[in-house]
Amino acid sequence: MATKPAVNCEPLKKLIREVPDFPVKGILFYDITTLLKEKQGFATLIDALSEYYIEKDIDLVLGIEARGFIFGPALAYRLNAGFVPVRKPNKLPADTAKWDYKLEYGTGTLEIHRDAIQPGQNVIIVDDLLATGGTAHATVELAKSLGANIGGLGFVVELDFLNGRDKLAGYDVFSLLKYSK
Repeated sequence: MATKPAVNCEPLKKLIREVPDFPVKGILFYDITTLLKEKQGFATLIDALSEYYIEKDIDLVLGIEARGFIFGPALAYRLNAGFVPVRKPNKLPADTAKWDYKLEYGTGTLEIHRDAIQPGQNVIIVDDLLATGGTAHATVELAKSLGANIGGLGFVVELDFLNGRDKLAGYDVFSLLKYSK
């Protein structure tokens, strides 16, 4: 089983901009775009994620729209794996599988091409943020519906006070940076 990377990721927190009251009043938004624009920060992020998953036999990296598209392909490249986008509805041109799920204020839907995953393929799911875990859990269910073996879920940031890991019990959940209230 993978262990915590040798790369110290805590300094990356200094590269993440905290934006109060976005997208609504009372929310503190952790903006990773300021980390991504710093070449050493981005390289450290990809190195640490790669180090965690390199010993696993991963066939595909699934990136959740939209920020999972940013580092998912770089991670896939480093793992010698393919990359598959998990999209919001009506963005993919071929036959899709979809998964509907509940959000705090409504519902959401995710889609993936039906031929993106072959039964038995080992996948990891990546995104920028683990908050309540709803979107990540929906992506797990969507991938499993196509026969995927879930090798883990990786996140840049985890808001551990929202208990998103609880929705992902039984899976290997890894986050580079954790924030507590």
